[in-house]
This record gives sequence, C-alpha cells and structure tokens, in this order.
Amino acid sequence: MVEFLHSGLVEQTVERPGLHLRHWPAWLPPARAAELLAALQAEVPWKQEAITLYGRRHLLPRLTCWMADPGCGYRYSGLANAIESWSPAAAELRQALHELTGWRFNSLLLNRYRDGRDAMGWHADDEPELDPAAPIASLSFGAPRDFRLRPRPSPRRPPGAPLPEGYGEEGIRQGDPCAPFNIALHNGDLLLMEPPTQLWWQHALPKRLRLEQERLNLTFRVVRSGAQV
Repeated sequence: MVEFLHSGLVEQTVERPGLHLRHWPAWLPPARAAELLAALQAEVPWKQEAITLYGRRHLLPRLTCWMADPGCGYRYSGLANAIESWSPAAAELRQALHELTGWRFNSLLLNRYRDGRDAMGWHADDEPELDPAAPIASLSFGAPRDFRLRPRPSPRRPPGAPLPEGYGEEGIRQGDPCAPFNIALHNGDLLLMEPPTQLWWQHALPKRLRLEQERLNLTFRVVRSGAQV
C-alpha cells in the first residue's frame, strides 16, 4: 500500500469565489514518489495523440494515457481515448486516494510532460461524462511546475444558478479575489479540486523553456455510469 501519511504532512486549503482546492505538499514521501515515478514511466503505455483544430491536425505537446474501469470512456478536444487497464502503480494510488477522500475514482488521465516545452493550455475538466459532484484528484511526480488558475471567460453556470459571491461579471481588478494565480506543484504533491471549481475556473500548465526535466501528472476522475462518448 502507498505510504502517504508521514510526520509533518499538512493540508492547505485554497478558496476563491467558485473555487475550492485542498493541497497536500509532499503527500508522498520523496523516496516513495521516486519509486512510483519510475514505475509509471516503465509500465504505462504512453502515446502521443493528435487532435484536429480548425481543420488541421496537431500532435499534443505531451504524452498521455487513459486508464479506467470497463465502460468508462472519455473524450476531449474531439479525441476519444482508448481505455487501458489499471497498471499496478496506478491501482495502488487509486486505493490510497479512495481511503483518503472516500471517493472511488473509476478513471485516470495520465500526462507526461517530457520537459518544459510540453504544456497544457487553458481548459476546465467539465466534459459531460464526468460526474460534476465528484472532485478531481491531481497527483504530481518529477520536476516542479506552476499550475495556473483563472476565472472562466464564459462560466458554465447551471440553469438558474447565481454567480458565486465575489465572482463579478464586470472584469478583474487589482486585488480582485478572482485574479489569476499560481500554485507550485512539486514531486509527490496532491491537489484535490472540489466542485464547483470546474464550472467557474480554468487551469493550465504553461511552458518553461529552460526546464529539461520531466513531470508526470495523474488526474483521478469519476465518469458517470452510462455516459456516452
């Protein structure tokens, strides 16, 4: 079983209008994180997918894999991900997260950023097959990277739902609680993105051209039963 509870472990809470995050720096001890990083690098069937934008085909600037229980498909940017079986390291981490959060995550998107040129653009994890009531657990391995967050330009507001208190429609001002911000995610860090964060905020992983080391990111999710992709 993953050893994640160790002395000095502290949970940090980050809150903004419409956003709730729980951050555990060094949730995995360094030695255990290094072991799991090596295992994931070796046992995951990594691939570089391509998406079509404005009629042109583009390779994603990262390697990916979708692991999930049978029937838990997932599509984003027009890409339908093939379902891979849970690897031993991924299954071990899933069980540890279940014990911590109480959620039984049935799917996992793995991203492998080979160096600082690999990145992720602005987006929210709000695809219709994802359970909007479930959190998304993000686990980082390898090189530290900045996790960038900003209010959504066009919030996905549920029908009849008001804006969260403090989430203004008139734009962002100096000192606004909805100003974009960064969280530095390090090796072994765990970030839990609680609802309704995906409805009101976007996140991204910007390029860092001088960075030569790689980073792995695992985002554990809950796909709704019977979702069509």
